[in-house]
Amino acid sequence: MLDLIDPIAAVLPAQIDISPNSNGLPGIGQLRRIVGASMTVGLILAVLALIVSAIVWALGANSSNPHLAGRGKIGVLIALGAAIITGASVALVNFFWNVGQAV
Repeated sequence: MLDLIDPIAAVLPAQIDISPNSNGLPGIGQLRRIVGASMTVGLILAVLALIVSAIVWALGANSSNPHLAGRGKIGVLIALGAAIITGASVALVNFFWNVGQAV
């Protein structure tokens, strides 16, 4: 039984070294442009949400409506968080990729 395991162990590679490449599949360049365009759209929508939320906050504060003002404040925080995550997405993915490679 041990004789069967030894040849199998000799066939298996001792170390696997795979890294991402840019030319493995057709359309990688177009996919990068689509992702970049999606990030641009996300940032534009975050700015729009920030403007609308600030207006709602101002209307709620000026009309003495605490519910509306609170919703505006939460909207501002969410819009800022969306902009931070969208802007930092590439850096976050690269950071966690490097952490995964160190394991």
